[in-house]
Amino acid sequence: MSKTNSFLINNSSLEEMLNWAKKRIIIGPDPISGAKKKELLDKELGNTISKKGIGWKKTFDLFINTIVPSTRPFDHPTSLAFVAAAPTPAASSIDAVLGAAEIFAGNWDGGSGAIYAENEALKWLAKLAKWPTKTSGGVFVSGGTLGNLSAIHAARTNYQLISKAKSKKLSILCSSEAHSSLYAIAKVMDFKIHEVKSNLNGQIDIKEAKKIINKNKNIFCIVANAGATNSGAIDNINVLASLAKSKKIWLHVDGAYGLAALADPQSAKLFKGIEKADSFIVDPHKWLFAPYDSCALLYKDARKGSIAHGQRGNYLDAVDKSSWNPSDFALHLTRRPRGLPLWFSLVVYGSTAYAKAIKKTIQIAKKIAIGIKKNKNLELILGPQLTVILFRSKKLNDDEVNIWSEKYRRNGALLCLPTTWKNMKVLRICVVNPNTDPSHVIKILKTLN
Repeated sequence: MSKTNSFLINNSSLEEMLNWAKKRIIIGPDPISGAKKKELLDKELGNTISKKGIGWKKTFDLFINTIVPSTRPFDHPTSLAFVAAAPTPAASSIDAVLGAAEIFAGNWDGGSGAIYAENEALKWLAKLAKWPTKTSGGVFVSGGTLGNLSAIHAARTNYQLISKAKSKKLSILCSSEAHSSLYAIAKVMDFKIHEVKSNLNGQIDIKEAKKIINKNKNIFCIVANAGATNSGAIDNINVLASLAKSKKIWLHVDGAYGLAALADPQSAKLFKGIEKADSFIVDPHKWLFAPYDSCALLYKDARKGSIAHGQRGNYLDAVDKSSWNPSDFALHLTRRPRGLPLWFSLVVYGSTAYAKAIKKTIQIAKKIAIGIKKNKNLELILGPQLTVILFRSKKLNDDEVNIWSEKYRRNGALLCLPTTWKNMKVLRICVVNPNTDPSHVIKILKTLN
């Protein structure tokens, strides 16, 4: 079928775009790129939408010369703030062509092949957690916030089906190190949060958790950390699982960052009890080397997810309910097969490559921590826990640390930002890129004097 005259193809510009994508995948990003002020973007991008358009070439020039340079390249090996990304060449390559494939993956009829492949990646994750693959399952959503929300909604739905106390305002229990998304979700779903203090390593205080859960009969879910964002802390999942079982409530594990370490057999031991959880999330776009945006949400009993999320409507009557429909397992209907880059990369490189890459990043973090310990001007505060390191400068005050951090952020040498830990301002590093050079990082940290 020919394209309509309204939307013509410019072959030379299309070729240029494909070549740019290929070059970006092979060479990688420019670490100097970063946010520009709105006033500058007003001049460069403002009022670009017009009645007649400006054509392919000029528009793509805006993309490569203005839009890309004004974005933070989180997949660069020197990006050690937040929890960055490090997609494999295979994952980035398949993601580059997914848009052209235009696959609807909300139901089996629309995207059976893509959905099957996504489910293979989910099955791999379920096996790592030692879950039964016949009854477990889930879906890939955009990120940890939607993954947590969908899991907690399933937890509440399950609780309401089996509990008599349906009229009371319900609540969840989590650590003070829990992700910020839980507080946003509490507002959306209208439940309370019982926040349990954490110990010096950032793990939930088990004794305090038991006291709170024994006093409150309306708790329907415990949320455990499996690699807290700020500290890398892993809660005692095994004990929390036993506590949840004794109260007949749901255990959800937020492993958006940390559960990727299940791929490394040695590190997998840190998550003892994960096999007893009712649900968990892990973001491939964090430490499983996939591009944005992707969060794997899994239920041990997938039926409980579909009971909570399956949508009904006259326009959905034609959907085959006997098939696996991803729209039944989270708060969404329309979706793209965002799990395909993880599947593709796993198939290309093999799971052993993933285990090696995870192990390598852990070794890199340990080398950086050793370098911090050896530096008389720095104090190692915590870690590495998984690959998170907290440290501070003995010489610089808070304002000077901010200036230092901004300097190296702007010149592209290192993205290392401050955070707060136990009421103290510290610097934080999180390594997820196996190409991060620890000697380079240690060299830059020597300037903190």
